Amino acid sequence: MATIKPFKGIRPPRQLAAQVASRPYDVLNSEEARREAEGNPLSLYHIIKPEIDFAPGTDEHAPEVYAKAAENFRKFRDNGWLVQDDREHYYVYAQTMDGRTQYGLVVCASVDDYMTGKIKKHELTRRDKEEDRMKHVRVNNANIEPVFFAYPHRDELDRLVADVAKGEPEYDFTAPDGVGHHFWVISDEAAIRRITEIFAAMPALYIADGHHRSAAAALVGDEKRRQNPHHRGDEEYNYFMAVCFPDNQLTIIDYNRVVKDLNGLTDDEFLARLARHFTVERKGKDVYKPNKLHNFSLYLSGEWYSLTAHPDTYDDHDPIGVLDVTISSRYILDELLGIRDLRSDKRVDFVGGIRGLGELKRRVDSGEMRAALALYPVSMKQLIDIADSGNIMPPKTTWFEPKLRSGLVIHELA
Repeated sequence: MATIKPFKGIRPPRQLAAQVASRPYDVLNSEEARREAEGNPLSLYHIIKPEIDFAPGTDEHAPEVYAKAAENFRKFRDNGWLVQDDREHYYVYAQTMDGRTQYGLVVCASVDDYMTGKIKKHELTRRDKEEDRMKHVRVNNANIEPVFFAYPHRDELDRLVADVAKGEPEYDFTAPDGVGHHFWVISDEAAIRRITEIFAAMPALYIADGHHRSAAAALVGDEKRRQNPHHRGDEEYNYFMAVCFPDNQLTIIDYNRVVKDLNGLTDDEFLARLARHFTVERKGKDVYKPNKLHNFSLYLSGEWYSLTAHPDTYDDHDPIGVLDVTISSRYILDELLGIRDLRSDKRVDFVGGIRGLGELKRRVDSGEMRAALALYPVSMKQLIDIADSGNIMPPKTTWFEPKLRSGLVIHELA
């Protein structure tokens, strides 16, 4: 059973939503946030990237920076830029990208479900990143940004959401990156009850994006109940905010690799050694994109190559062993290039597929990197199979687009 509940969202007035909304804190650096927020005192970056209110170069983890986040959150509420709903709601949040729209439900998910594994993970988290977001949740006493969940789609939920989306949206705007954002408030009590019931029949929810935010929110909730001698179990801190999308509406795009050197190998030596585990085909100057599972593209010295993994390099019955990220890590990065720890090795970097394969070519042609490897994207089925099996994906495996816009609704832990 997946436990969810409605909540009294803290939201911008309709006419201010586009000014308040921002990209998530972890998809841009401090200087990028400073530029995007320039001239806009209503930008949520003043809360989620508060270092922009200090001199450039200020440590974003300094105590005064966290304090500034809380100060700005209070200011946004005092100024009426964020206003709390007077009753509990669910919300529909839809995104349109490249002519395709996906519809999510904004809910409060259960801290208990996270702690007991009913909210399933597919990535490891780093304690330093968890602690950063925990501090942010503590000082604001709120989940300022949502996490991104997937659920096994249900036709009845699709119909309920579609009925809501027939009405006039509360927010409807296109962000600077061209993605459309549409938001409705669910006020009908019968619909709210039924949504809760449908989720209660689901065996699990799945973290798609936001593993560190999920961990931080759940850990702060657990911390608060241990600190409360009168804990009952129904307090808001027992829940955290998530946008839940049906699995059949989500698309994972490729997450690619660039490397600084060939570990002392020449081009010919590298290609010859690749041929032990891959069928190597030269494709020429035109960009080559992987066309199926177990097919990769390599960009090296101005040429594109197709690499097709030999059958003995993967196990289709092993949820981890079947992944192309596992094949490439084992037989290319580790065996040939000596790159064994993707989390810490500075000889490898990662490029989200949203930037296109042209970005791989650019980074190699510039001399910054020596070679690039493009992977066929992971499927939602593979992600769910791995989460269900209790396994963890290798680092930098999934990239979801579009990203959720932060600031459309906030959950207070009071």
